[in-house]
Amino acid sequence: MPFSPFKVTVIMNTSFYTMKLFVYYIIAGLITNKTVGALQILAIEYIPARSHWNFMSAILQSLSDNGHNVTVYTPFQAGNRSNYTEINLELPSNVGMDAIETLKMFGKPTDMIITVMNMTRHFCNIAHEQKDIRELLNSGKSNYDIIITETASSECSSYVASKTNLPMIYVVPSPMLTHIEHSVFGDGPNPATVSNLFSNHAVPRTFAQRLSNFILLGTSLFALIYKEMELKKIDPQPYDLVKPKKPSLVFMNTHYITDAPRPLPANVIQVGGIHLKSPNSIPNDILEFIENSPHGVIYFTFGSIILMSTLPDHIQNAFKEALAQVPQRVLWKYEGEMKDKPINVMTSKWFPQRDILMHPKVKLFISHGGISGVYEAIDAGVPVLGFPLFYDQPRNIDNLVEAGMGMSMDLLTVQKDEFLKNILELTNNEKYTKNAKITSERFKDRPMSPAESVVYWTEYVVRHNGAPHLKTQAFNLTWYQYILLDVVAVILIVIFLVIFITFKAFKIIYNTFLKNSQTIKPKSE
Repeated sequence: MPFSPFKVTVIMNTSFYTMKLFVYYIIAGLITNKTVGALQILAIEYIPARSHWNFMSAILQSLSDNGHNVTVYTPFQAGNRSNYTEINLELPSNVGMDAIETLKMFGKPTDMIITVMNMTRHFCNIAHEQKDIRELLNSGKSNYDIIITETASSECSSYVASKTNLPMIYVVPSPMLTHIEHSVFGDGPNPATVSNLFSNHAVPRTFAQRLSNFILLGTSLFALIYKEMELKKIDPQPYDLVKPKKPSLVFMNTHYITDAPRPLPANVIQVGGIHLKSPNSIPNDILEFIENSPHGVIYFTFGSIILMSTLPDHIQNAFKEALAQVPQRVLWKYEGEMKDKPINVMTSKWFPQRDILMHPKVKLFISHGGISGVYEAIDAGVPVLGFPLFYDQPRNIDNLVEAGMGMSMDLLTVQKDEFLKNILELTNNEKYTKNAKITSERFKDRPMSPAESVVYWTEYVVRHNGAPHLKTQAFNLTWYQYILLDVVAVILIVIFLVIFITFKAFKIIYNTFLKNSQTIKPKSE
């Protein structure tokens, strides 16, 4: 059908406008590149958890791949490469722990906050004793342009940036850190609309959920503040004497498709899924196992922190008995030899998870709900049966339930029949796969990739001398100013004065009239 003159005019005008924008962005890009050049970046990974490092390393790789020079202190070394230098940081590992002991340690939110704060300060102390870092702290001078580091439950990780007066970027590997968001972001989450990091729900829809959110926020803040005061008193460290450096930017491992929408400050950049890489070829034995399965494959793992083999026998038996009855083959991440292993199950202490989930024959992902695996499942469009253990995992799994691509179960009370029923529901009901594909399409539909966002915003911070204009005014307020106690006090004082003056005025008027009435009465007599 021929174009009308109006349509042709619109297209021509649009094309001309697009060309103008294109030329503008090329020029702006050239100016930007000349201004920034190759940055000298210092990175420190204080948390010895593999999932945390996966997020951090992906951020650093995006920067080194774009010509910036990165020096990183890390407990997980993979080797140097162009523009990228690793320095070993020997920290106690949190990999391969006993399942029940881990649940006891991290089960209660307040206990976990205290444990993680102790661990973070301990890791900070170890890192700050490294020769090169100690020299940096003592001299207060460096050739670096910016520092990238992670915070957990202590701002001790900002110490190097404070001493060197360098702009700093925080990375947050979990979707949020409710209990320290006010100190890190400047603004905290509203418990009426944003589910707590430790919540078992993605969105606070009911009064009970809003109440639990409020209680979780209050108790976690109290635990954090009390423990920090206690540690500063009984175990004072040099970083306790320095005002914590506030980050110019925060890269957070979240995305508005996989997490409920929420208000965020301008300097919080969502880069969820940055660790996702192009899938590689699957080892032949695993690939043959997958492709020779006529009904598809289920992939089952609880990540790297806990050992599946340390689960109680009754839980392992429930898993084995149910999986033996499914028509699919099962890839089960399991350490050592499995007793009474079903004939349709392949076990290994390691599987190429990303590559397996991208295979079209994978029908279901059984997971603990770690955020890295959640993004891998969403990117692949695979339904998830979750057994959340602690930390952000219940909230992560409930986000998948909200998206209609997952179900959640309790690990300690799991029964064979319920487990089997849920597997069959997720693999046979097409709505879960359909919703997983829809969520995947929305997740991938971005104006800029996470890696591009990291490069742009890191350069932006250096280009604008730490980008102080991105920091919220909340950093300049005391706690009582932030919650408007001074405003409330003035309003209450004004109300009190108005009531008091009104009362006094009426009392004077009343007394005047009463006095007049008493003086008038004798005259009338």
